[in-house]
Amino acid sequence: MKAARNVAIIMLLALGVAFVPGGHNAVATITTAIGMAFLAGITWSIYVLSRQNQLTLATLSDGRRAIFYGAFGMLALLVAGYHKLWETGPGTLLWLVLLAGSVVAIWRIWTEAHSY
Repeated sequence: MKAARNVAIIMLLALGVAFVPGGHNAVATITTAIGMAFLAGITWSIYVLSRQNQLTLATLSDGRRAIFYGAFGMLALLVAGYHKLWETGPGTLLWLVLLAGSVVAIWRIWTEAHSY
């Protein structure tokens, strides 16, 4: 019964998008708002983690700290350039390589900082 209710809600929303004038604009607005809320949540999480781990971050060497913050900056640029890079095959490959490199850099520096 619960699943049928949820499907009915989704169908009602889809009807609004399909047949109401300007429905596409409403969907774009809602999608943008959800995306911004998601990015705000990620930003808040990074802020809280940096406040909780100030001593760990302060003990990193300048080079390691630059790589660590640079990797987070690269993630932000990847989120901003998602649509442009995913338009072509090489752009998609570059996006995936940069994402993997950033995640690996953050993970390696974090594990090294906590292994001492």
